[in-house]
Amino acid sequence: MKRETAAAPSLPLLAHYRAPWNSPDELLDSRGAIRPVWRAFVDDLSRLPAEEVSLRFARGDQYLRDAGVFYRRYGDEEAADRAWPLSHIPVLIAEEEWTAITQALTQRAELLEAIAADLYGEAHLVRDGILPPALIAASPEWLRPLVGVTPHAGHFLSFLAFEIGRGPDGAWWVLGDRTQAPAGAGFALENRLATTHVFSDLQARASVRPLDDFFRAFREALFAQRPDGNGAAAILSPGPMADTYSEHAYIARHLGLLLLEGEDLAIENGRVHVRTVDGLNPIGLLWRRLDASFADPLELNEHSQIGTPGLVSALRNGSVAMVNALGVGVLESRALMAFMPRVCEAVRGEALKMPNIATWWCGQKAERDYVLANAERMMFAPALSTGLPFEAAAQRSLANVLGEGGRDLAGALARRGGGIVAQEAVQLSTTPAYAGGQLEPRPINLRVFLARTQAGWIAMPGGYARIGRAGQADVVSMQQGGAVADVWVIGPAAGAPPAPPSVSATPVARSRPGSLPSRAADNLFWLGRYVERAESLMRLKRAYHVRLAETGDSQLPVLLHLENFLTFRRAFLDAAPTGISGVLAAALTSAGRVRDRFSVDGWLALNDVTHSARALATLPPGHETAHTLNHLLREIAGFFGLVHENMMRTTGWRFMGTGRSLERAMQIASLLGEYTQPGVPDGALDVAIEVGDSAMAHRRLFAMEVNRTNVLDLLAFDLRNPRALLSLLADFKEQVAALPHAVEDGAMSPLLRAAHQIHGDLAVESAQSVTTSALFKVWGDLAAFSELLSDTYFR
Repeated sequence: MKRETAAAPSLPLLAHYRAPWNSPDELLDSRGAIRPVWRAFVDDLSRLPAEEVSLRFARGDQYLRDAGVFYRRYGDEEAADRAWPLSHIPVLIAEEEWTAITQALTQRAELLEAIAADLYGEAHLVRDGILPPALIAASPEWLRPLVGVTPHAGHFLSFLAFEIGRGPDGAWWVLGDRTQAPAGAGFALENRLATTHVFSDLQARASVRPLDDFFRAFREALFAQRPDGNGAAAILSPGPMADTYSEHAYIARHLGLLLLEGEDLAIENGRVHVRTVDGLNPIGLLWRRLDASFADPLELNEHSQIGTPGLVSALRNGSVAMVNALGVGVLESRALMAFMPRVCEAVRGEALKMPNIATWWCGQKAERDYVLANAERMMFAPALSTGLPFEAAAQRSLANVLGEGGRDLAGALARRGGGIVAQEAVQLSTTPAYAGGQLEPRPINLRVFLARTQAGWIAMPGGYARIGRAGQADVVSMQQGGAVADVWVIGPAAGAPPAPPSVSATPVARSRPGSLPSRAADNLFWLGRYVERAESLMRLKRAYHVRLAETGDSQLPVLLHLENFLTFRRAFLDAAPTGISGVLAAALTSAGRVRDRFSVDGWLALNDVTHSARALATLPPGHETAHTLNHLLREIAGFFGLVHENMMRTTGWRFMGTGRSLERAMQIASLLGEYTQPGVPDGALDVAIEVGDSAMAHRRLFAMEVNRTNVLDLLAFDLRNPRALLSLLADFKEQVAALPHAVEDGAMSPLLRAAHQIHGDLAVESAQSVTTSALFKVWGDLAAFSELLSDTYFR
């Protein structure tokens, strides 16, 4: 399709906009004129100075950083979290065109549902020769143990995504079906929020369809699927190493779902339960975000370490609902697209409303011959692959299938044709992206989300677009350097103010927070411990570097004693992370595994202090290191302040507080045991007072006199001092008393009795009577208590 250039718009913003002549452009029509749906947006954008545009884009990027939105990019070295690659210019689609898109995709959703029901039911499509049996049987995603298993809700598919692109004739094509565990809905919402920060005024005037109704309706549909309406609803995630884990956490927070991993679940009496600190609690629905074959090592992939043994059995007896059903990943096979037109005619008696990209499965002679005769305009991919054919993963797999560098195509097709699929080379349409003060065309495909509700399928009005790099018309994967953009569906009443939200006269029903999963409690407990341990290390190292800066003599007895004490601590910590950066990295790992329960501000504050701590390795000893440690202590105090002020006083907060109280008491007990024993060097007691953050109180109470008795009086027994060991143990005892089942039938649990025992053993002592061994015993008793707590709640 050749685009005329005579009528190209004269706006400076479009001075260098050159859309490809052989593919459509979202901004410009075939005559080079701006499409009506884009006109108001481009006019408004053109009026903004370049500096204003840059500030707006920075505002959107800052929102994404503050919200903790990232994706995990895998490379040759190791996985790394990358900033979310937002292309700030949204893609605009008129509502009437969007309606046609969603109607066509709704038909496809119903068709995919029918295929799934047939493949795991009567198998008419295979028996009647419409689908090749070899193709289905060869797919690793066709799960034989699920044959004959009808999902509790009566349908296999509840949440779908479709990759679509605009073809040379301007019509939309389906490039891929996402049925396994479609990703990106949460990212679409974050794209919208970020773009709102950039173009809030333009968006308000454009009558952009909101996304909230889609998520609200899908949440209601999820909860309605639970057997008998009982049990919790949860997202089943493969864990923090998944490239979309941050989206799992975001969606869980947004929809009020539990975020679980396979190890959180247990099958008891044929039902799925979550392990919580209160015991086993029933699960009614799992929104699955891990590949089906990993879900149950008992009946599916025996090597899976992220699944739950017995999960298939629970699905078989209908005691739990799952979105989407296990086994529907077979519908993503690229070779299946070759048969979709024929299947649609056979199943629905009609043609596809939106054709998919032309596809030929090379397992049949006629198709092989056609592909060989037209190979120059084909893309090849493994028949059972699920990614888009031009993505890197598909091309790597294809190299293994074709062999010999793909030089002998005819031989490869003859020998291994059943494993190869050919698809018509795609020239994607383009959409504007902002670069260097100008708009320039970039390749685009849309990911459109559909959700099943009680009223039928609904489409997210927008979704998100994947944007390729300049000069590479078929590369849109983020793993390959692509970007994403918001999609605005523009209604007909542009400029009309949005309708105010309806106000219900019905009182708000508060939902119960539910029991805390044991894994989440474990991570919150250790998060409190690790951050407190990092603060203690900062205070010890600051004491060392302040004295080194003052004297310049690293051989001073008090500094050698401090070095030995740090070595002693490392020995007793055994395999635990050591060093400030190592301990903070462990804290960040624990926080990352409870992202759905951890505030965004808290997450960012912890990231900030972890990042700042890395600078310590590059600094010379003495003044500069001490100054940086002062800064780190303020940052970590800010983190604890955010947690204290913003975190709900739920069971999770209690476990985090218990971990912090226990760790601080252990640190003070070991500090006092080491620094108040006989024979410590001159200045050691001053170190203890400084590390115990009690220098001002000591001067006020005891003037300039420093001795073992008054140091112990202040740091071990003064209940007015929040850092005194006895005060810490009293707080620790209160935290333990608030944990689940600490008192049952009027009797203290073994855990609470142990906390009272530790506190009581010290409470009967005094500054004059307490011995070094008694202080070290407190440290050892607290370490043993940590094991007892783990046995009680986590294991």
